[in-house]
Amino acid sequence: MEKSESTLNNSLVFAVNGKKFEVSTIHPSTTLLEFLRSHTPFKGAKLSCGEGGCGACVVLLSKYNPVLDQVDDFTVSSCLTLLCSINGCSVTTTEGLGNTKDGFHPIHERFSGFHASQCGFCTPGMCMSLFSALVNAEKTPRPTPPPGFSKLEVSEAERAIAGNLCRCTGYRPIADVCKSFAADIDMEDLGFNSFWRKGDSKEVKINSLPFYNHSNEICTFPEFLKNEARSALLLDSRRYSWYSPVSIKELQRLLGSVENGNGSRVKVVVGNTGMSYYKELESFDKYIDLRCIPELTMIRRDDTGMIIGATVTISKAIEALREGNIVWKKISDHMEKVASGFVRNSASLGGNLVMAQRNHFPSDIATVLLAVGSLVNLMNGLKSEEITMEEFLRRTELDSKSILVSVKIPDWDRIMSIFAGTKMKLLFETYRAAPRPLGNALPYLNAALMAKISRCASSNGMVFSDCRFAFGAYGTKHAIRATKVEEFLTGKVLSVDVLYEAVKLLRSIVVPDDDTSYPTYRSSLAAGFLFEFFSHLVEGNAESPNGYVNGYSTLMSPARHLDHGKVSTLLTSGKQEVELNKQYHPVGEPIAKSGAVIQASGEAIYVDDIPSPTNCLHGAFIFSTKPLARVKGIELKPKSVADGVNAVISFKDIPGENLGIKTGFGPEPLFADDFTQCTGQYIALVVADTQKHADMAADLAVVDYDMENLEPPILSVEEAVRKSSFFEVPSFFQPKQVGDFSKGMAEADHKILSAEIKLGSQYYFYMETQTALAVPDEDNCIVVYSSIQAPEYAQSTISRCLGIPEHNVRVITRRVGGGFGGKAMKAVPVATACALAAYNLRRPVRMYMNRKTDMKTTGGRHPMEVTYSVGFKEDGKITALHLDILINAGIGVDISPIIPLFMVGAIKKYDWGAFSFDIKVCRTNHSSKSAMRGPGEVQGTFISEAVIEHVASVLSMDVDSVRSKNLHTFNSLDFFYKGAAGELKEYTLPSIWDKLAASSSFKERTDMIKQFNMCNKWRKRGISRVPIVHEVLLQSNPGKVSILGDGSVAVEVGGIELGQGLWTKVKQMTAFSLSAIKCDGMGDFLEKIRIIQADTLSLIQGGLTAGSTTSECSCEAVRICCNILVERLTPIKEKLQEQMGSVEWGILILEVCKQVELLVSYSSSTCEILKFDLELIESSSSSLSSRARATRQAVNLSASSYYVPDSSSMQYLNYGAAVSEVEVNLLTGQTTILQSDIIYDCGQSLNPAVDLGQIEGAFVQGIGFFMLEEYLSNSDGLVIPEGTWTYKIPTVDTIPRQFNVEIMNSGHHKKRLLSSKASGEPPLLLAVSVHCATRAAIREARKQLLRWKGLNESDSTFQLEVPATMPVVKKLCGLENVEIYLQSLLS
Repeated sequence: MEKSESTLNNSLVFAVNGKKFEVSTIHPSTTLLEFLRSHTPFKGAKLSCGEGGCGACVVLLSKYNPVLDQVDDFTVSSCLTLLCSINGCSVTTTEGLGNTKDGFHPIHERFSGFHASQCGFCTPGMCMSLFSALVNAEKTPRPTPPPGFSKLEVSEAERAIAGNLCRCTGYRPIADVCKSFAADIDMEDLGFNSFWRKGDSKEVKINSLPFYNHSNEICTFPEFLKNEARSALLLDSRRYSWYSPVSIKELQRLLGSVENGNGSRVKVVVGNTGMSYYKELESFDKYIDLRCIPELTMIRRDDTGMIIGATVTISKAIEALREGNIVWKKISDHMEKVASGFVRNSASLGGNLVMAQRNHFPSDIATVLLAVGSLVNLMNGLKSEEITMEEFLRRTELDSKSILVSVKIPDWDRIMSIFAGTKMKLLFETYRAAPRPLGNALPYLNAALMAKISRCASSNGMVFSDCRFAFGAYGTKHAIRATKVEEFLTGKVLSVDVLYEAVKLLRSIVVPDDDTSYPTYRSSLAAGFLFEFFSHLVEGNAESPNGYVNGYSTLMSPARHLDHGKVSTLLTSGKQEVELNKQYHPVGEPIAKSGAVIQASGEAIYVDDIPSPTNCLHGAFIFSTKPLARVKGIELKPKSVADGVNAVISFKDIPGENLGIKTGFGPEPLFADDFTQCTGQYIALVVADTQKHADMAADLAVVDYDMENLEPPILSVEEAVRKSSFFEVPSFFQPKQVGDFSKGMAEADHKILSAEIKLGSQYYFYMETQTALAVPDEDNCIVVYSSIQAPEYAQSTISRCLGIPEHNVRVITRRVGGGFGGKAMKAVPVATACALAAYNLRRPVRMYMNRKTDMKTTGGRHPMEVTYSVGFKEDGKITALHLDILINAGIGVDISPIIPLFMVGAIKKYDWGAFSFDIKVCRTNHSSKSAMRGPGEVQGTFISEAVIEHVASVLSMDVDSVRSKNLHTFNSLDFFYKGAAGELKEYTLPSIWDKLAASSSFKERTDMIKQFNMCNKWRKRGISRVPIVHEVLLQSNPGKVSILGDGSVAVEVGGIELGQGLWTKVKQMTAFSLSAIKCDGMGDFLEKIRIIQADTLSLIQGGLTAGSTTSECSCEAVRICCNILVERLTPIKEKLQEQMGSVEWGILILEVCKQVELLVSYSSSTCEILKFDLELIESSSSSLSSRARATRQAVNLSASSYYVPDSSSMQYLNYGAAVSEVEVNLLTGQTTILQSDIIYDCGQSLNPAVDLGQIEGAFVQGIGFFMLEEYLSNSDGLVIPEGTWTYKIPTVDTIPRQFNVEIMNSGHHKKRLLSSKASGEPPLLLAVSVHCATRAAIREARKQLLRWKGLNESDSTFQLEVPATMPVVKKLCGLENVEIYLQSLLS
C-alpha cells in the first residue's frame, strides 16, 4: 500500500549546529560531508580518505526517540553518511562547540594548550570524537565528577580517538587532551602544556585548565526539531528517489519492482559504510533504506539466545551483548575491534554479514558468530527460513530478493546448564592478528575457538567434545569451520602429541587462495591461535606421565592471553623535559602554536575550505596504469558526459610548454604526450561540474594503450644498471669519500663482504591531499590558491605552461594540511593543471585529489638496494666501510640527485675509519620519487645500524658496545664532516649518549629484559640505543615586516606554515626583535603580530619550505627587518622620550604616522585639496606641535630583507639519541613498543613546545617507515595501496606506551640564530631504535628456536626488512615455531 500524502515529508529536514536546514531536492547519493562543505558555512569536517578510515570528517549525529523522550548521540563518518538518511536528525560539527565569536569550547582550548594540533587538518575530527565520548559518559550512572572534569574514565578517553589518524603530532599530546577530562586522571600523568609549569601543585593545575562544566554542555538536539521527529515523516520517494519501507512486505514489493524494472540501478542501504570498501564508480538511481522496518531493527532476548535484527548497528549489538554471559561479552570485545567507533555507529550487523556472504568481505563478525553456532533468518518472497551461519556463508551469493532479517546467537550459559551435574566446562576465545591492536585494520586472520572439556575418568587428563573452530579473513571466500580438526580432537584426551597432530592438520586446512599476501604467515597464525587456545592446559604440564594434562584446577583459571590486543590502558605516563630560556623573551617560551585553537574549532581555512567562485568547475586526473605505452586515445563513458563533464584537457591543449615541474636538475611534463613513461603519470584532466562527477568520469575513463614495437620498460634498478639508465649528479652535490678504504680493510681483523639490504618506499599520507583552486583574473592574469611548500615553483611553472609572464601569475598559500615533502614538487603539477584548465575555459577550476589518485601518482620516498663490505677489529672498532647503492628515482629527476649527499651525511654518524661508496641514481619507469621528511637520511641511518648490527653479530658482541666503540671523537667528526662540525663544545653527542643511558636506566633494563626472555617462551623483549648526527643546510629566505597605524604588525616570510610552527616562531622573533625599541606597554606584544599568507607577487624568492631550517631562516629574515625598523624608529623614540619621559609603543607609531601626514601636507601644492589645515592641527595640541616641529621626518614603517646565510656557517650538525624497548609476540609477530626515551639537542629552542611536537611527530612517522607502512607496487610498477584499508600509518595504539622526551638546550652555538637548532626532520631518524630493538627481540626468539631444534645457537645473523611488519617479524621468529616447540616436548 502506498503511503498517503499526509505521511510524506516534502522536504528533507535536519539541523546543523542548532540551525534548521530544509532541502527540497537533492541526489540521494549526496553524503553529509558533501552537503556540509558545499551548502553550509561549516567547513570543520574535512575530506581526507573518503572511506571512513581516518576520522577527519567525524561529526556528532543526534537522533531523538519520542517514545522514550531521549536523544541518542553518536559519531559518524560524514563522508559515508548519506544526507537522506539523517532526516529529522541533528548534526554537530566542531564549529557548533565554540568559535572565535562566541567563545571556544574547553576541548578547543585544551587542544591548543596541550600543543596537540600541528597542521590541524585532523583536529576537528579529533575534537568531535572526544566530544562524543564526553556526551555519552554523562549519560552513565557514574558518580558526579569533580568540578572541571567529566564522567569519562582514562581508559575510555584514550580510546576516544582510536579511529582518528594524525600524521603530525605522534598522538601523545592528543591523548593528554582526552585524558585531561577524565575524572580518574592523575594530574601528574598529563604531559607538557601551556597551562601550568613544572612543580605546580595539583590544585594549581586543575584551576589552570580551561574549565569544563559537564552540567552545562551544548544541546545536541534543538527543541524545534523534536516536533519534526514526533511526526515520524518519511521522505517523498518520488522527489528524492529514496524509499523507506516500513514493513518486510513493502520491501519485498520494492525489490520485486526493481527486478521487473527498466534497468535502473538500486542500492539497499542502512549505514552506507560498505561504500568505504566497495567503491561506487557510478551513482545509483534509487536507494532503499531498511531502517524503518521493525523486524530488522529489534533486539530480543529469550531462553534460547539473543536475536539481533539485521539493521541493528554494530555498536548497538556490542552494547546488548556486553550485558550478557561470558561468551557474549567476548563476542562484544572482539566486535569492538571491527572498524572504528564512528563506523560501527552506522554499520549494521546484517550489512557486514551480507558483504561477507555476497562479496567475500573478510569479516570478523562472521567468523565469531560461526564459532558459536549462530542462526540466520532469511526471507525470500513469502518463504522464511532459519539456517546456520555455516550454511548461510556457503550458499551461492544472495540474490536481490533475499532479505537477511535477523541473527540469533545461542545462550551458551543455558546450553551448559544441562551439564550442571557434571564437571564439563566450556572454553571460548576469539583471536585476530592485525596491524593495529584496537582495530581499524583488517586482520591477516581471525579465529574463534570453542570447546567443551571434561576430566577423563580413566586418566588424569582432559577430554574434548563438541569443538567448534572457526577461521576467517585469511584469503578465502568466507570464514570456515575446521571440521576435520574438530572431529580429530573430539573424544581425545589432550596431550602434547594430540595437540601437535591437530596443529599439523589445521595447517593443511587453513590454506589461503592464490594471490593472497603472506599465505604461509596466515596459516601459521591459525596454528598459533589453536596452540594459544590450549596453552594454559599444555604449558607447564609437559612432563606429566604420557604427556597427559593434569590438574583440573588449571581449567578453572583464566587462559593466559599472549597479547593479541587486549589491553586495559594504551599509554602510561610519559615525561617531557624542557629547559626554558628567558634570555630572548618571548623567544624560547613554550607558547601555543599560532592558529591552533581555530584549527580545533574548524575556522582555520585550508584551500578546499575557500568557497567555490561562481561557475566553478572541478578537475580530476586520468593517470596511466601502464609503465611504458603509446596512448592512442581516451574514451569517457557516455554517462560520464551526461553527468556534468565539461572538458578533457591533455598536452594538446597547452598554450605554452608541456611543463609540470622544473627543478634545478631538469623538467618533467605536466601530461604524457603520445607516450606514457610510467604508471601514475598524468595523461589528462577531466573537468566537470562537481568533484564527484570529475572523479567518477576519470575513474571510468578507458585509455587505449598500444605497446607494440616498444622497448620493455625498466622496472628495477638492476635493469637500469644493465641499460645505463641513470640521472646525473652534479659535481657540487656529489658527496666526498673519506679516508683510504683499501688501507682500512687491510687493517681489519674480520671482514663482511657484499652483504645486501633492500629498502622500500613510504607514502606521505598528509591528511589533506593535493589541492588547488585557480581563478582567472583581469588582463590575462590568474590567481592560484595552492596547498604547496614552494609557491614560487608553481608560479614559474604555470607561467611557462600558459605562455604568460610570471607577473600575471599569483600563487597564494595560507596553510598546508601536512606536507612532509609531498607538497613541494608534487603539488606543482596540481596547481598547474588547475591553472591551465581555468585559463583555457575562462572559468574557475579547483581540484581536491581523491586519496586513491594521490597514493598512486605522488611517488613517495626513494626505494633502494644496498650492498656493503666492512672491515673491523676484534674489539668491534670498524676500520673501513664501502657501499654500493642503487637508488630508484623513477622516471622524472625531481630532486633525486641530492639524495646521495643526504644519505652519506646520515651514514657518516659513525667513525667508519675509511668510508667509500658508489651511488647510482637510477632512472626507471616507476613514478618519480621525491623528497619525504628526512630524504635519504632515514635510509642512511638504517644502513648504518644494519652494518653495526651485522658486525656485532659476527663478533658475538653486545651491539650497544659496538655502537659506543664507533662513536665519533671530535677529531674524527671534524674529519668526516668537514666544515660542519663547528667547535668542540658544540659536539654534544657523547654527553647525550651517557645521559640517556642514565635517564632511561638502559643498563638496568637490559638486565631485566634478559631475565624476562628467560622466563617467557612466547614473548620476547629487546632494547636498543642509537645515536644520530644530522647535517642541515641553511637557505636564503625573504622577510617583510610592516607596522600599521594602530601599532599592529603584519609579517610576511618565504616559509610556509605546514604545521611545524613556523608562524609561531616568527611571531616570537618579531616580538623579541621589535622589543629592542624598549617602549612601554609591549608586554602583550605577541597579540599585535599577525603572520599573513604567502603571496608570490607580494614577497618574491620565497624558495622551498624544506630541510628543517626554514623556520630559523625565516626568523633570521624577520629579525633583519625588525632591526631596520628599530633603527629607523629609535631617533624619534628618543626625542619623544625627552619630551614625555616614557613612550608607549602605540604613541610612538601614532606619532610617526602623524608626521607622515604632516610631511604629505607640506609637500602638496594645494592644502585645500588635501582637506588638511596644518595650522589648525598644530594649534589644537601644543605638545604635538612642538614634537612635530622637532621630529618632522618621514619614516618607512615597512622593511624587507633577504637573508643569505654566511658560507662559513650555513651547515651545521644536529645530535640526538634514543632508547627503545619492544615486546614481540612470537605467535603473531606483533611488536608492541613498550617505551621510547629520546634526548635531542635543540641548541636553545626558539619554542620548546613546538620543537617537542616536531620531535615526537617525526619519531612516530619514523615508526611508520620502519615498522608499519608498506607502499608496494605491482609488476607494472603501479602502486597497490589505495587508501586507509591497505596502507597503515601509526595510530594511538601503535606508538610507544611510555614516551619520554628531553630537549637539551645546549646553547653552545653562537653562529646559529639565538643558538637555536633544527627539529623537524632529525628526530625521525631516531625511530630506527624501534627497528633495532625488534631485531634484538627476534634474535632471542631465534636462539630459543635453535635450542628447541637441538642446534647450535651461535648463528644469529639475519636481516630484518623495512618495514618490519607482523608477517616479516613472525617469519624470522619461526613460521613453524609452534610445531617445533611441541616436537621438542615430545622428544
